[in-house]
Amino acid sequence: MPLTLHAFTCGIITGPKGHMMVGEEGEITFPVPAYLIEHPKGRVLFDTGLHPALRHQPENRFGARRAAMFKLDFPDGAEVSARLEAIDRDPGKIDLIVASHLHFDHCGGFALVPNATLVVQRREWQAGQEAEAIERHGFFKIDFDLGHKLRLLDGEHDVFGDGSVVCLPTHGHTPGHQSLKLKLDSGDVVLTADCCYFCETLKQRRLPYMVHDREQFLASLDKLEALERGGARLYFGHDPEFWKTVPQAPAVIA
Repeated sequence: MPLTLHAFTCGIITGPKGHMMVGEEGEITFPVPAYLIEHPKGRVLFDTGLHPALRHQPENRFGARRAAMFKLDFPDGAEVSARLEAIDRDPGKIDLIVASHLHFDHCGGFALVPNATLVVQRREWQAGQEAEAIERHGFFKIDFDLGHKLRLLDGEHDVFGDGSVVCLPTHGHTPGHQSLKLKLDSGDVVLTADCCYFCETLKQRRLPYMVHDREQFLASLDKLEALERGGARLYFGHDPEFWKTVPQAPAVIA
């Protein structure tokens, strides 16, 4: 069975574009992605979108400041578990969650995939356990520290040992952000997550307003650019124009 990739939109967020790219004004509306990767040895989610509790009184879930900054369009059926069920996949039978990082729009669905092992960079997980780092990076333990089995990584990691699904450290946005490289029949794909919000992020090196480490972030963008030059297709984290071109599940990305 070849490796297959499904893409889901698990909610829509509207917020200040300057927060995501320094120097911009006004608001931007962007998708919240999650992906299902199916391999002969297991099913993997890369990120999980938002938690359903954000539909009602989001300030109780992720704080008044963020609730005021971000407007959510997150109807019933957009959560990752419902997206999986819509294509006849049981959320309880997902083997692994590869977490790009621990922000609310990427790890909010962990609770909906209770039996998976969480694959996360050790430095990201450790930052999520430290009070000062939690505050600085906008992490919320209620989203991610739920008792899942952990596979903590220290750098690049070949998930199935055959080069088809590889975690790539792309630090900078947060201490242990990672992207995911896939070897599909049609060629390599890199799911960038928040290392590269938009196509312009890569082309112009215009970073978000808040970053953990600017130099690491720029080095991670250099890594993505080199992969793209080598023929990989990049799936940008929240680019609304790019996401108009992405086939949504049940379609399979070739």
